[in-house]
Amino acid sequence: MYGAATRAAEALAKLCYETLLADGPAALAAVRANSVTPALERIVEANTLLSGLGFESGGLAIAHSVHNGLTAAAGTHSYLHSEKVAFGLLVQLVVEGRPHSEFVDVVRFNRAVGLPTSLAEVGLADADLDLLRIIATRTVAAGETAHNEPFTVNASMILDGIRGADSLARSIS
Repeated sequence: MYGAATRAAEALAKLCYETLLADGPAALAAVRANSVTPALERIVEANTLLSGLGFESGGLAIAHSVHNGLTAAAGTHSYLHSEKVAFGLLVQLVVEGRPHSEFVDVVRFNRAVGLPTSLAEVGLADADLDLLRIIATRTVAAGETAHNEPFTVNASMILDGIRGADSLARSIS
């Protein structure tokens, strides 16, 4: 564990999150139209400056470790880093016990911008329990950022988080 996030990192992360939710769909529409708009500029700032400063001041956690865990499954290899991290964020929200409303907001955002919300959407529609255990174990390997959480994280928690996030996200309309 690398220590607690600074207040500055928490404020940057919150601003980044709020910017993504507020401007993400409009920025995606601008990209698809091959245009630059204020919404797109704010998203670029959030993705580069805010997330970078937040990372440097607070570290990464479960979402990026889930990406690394997912790389143990051949079915995920054609998916982008950002797509696997997006699903990993849902796992992180479950493992951290975040409010259901926050989980719903992130699922709806992911869907609005075409990011995955289920195992099927990262190439694992038919993943069995053994494969999910391998992913969970890889997620918490020594040195992984999942250990930056303010509590001890283990493979069992990640396995439950993966299964819970997948099931919960599929239940949201």
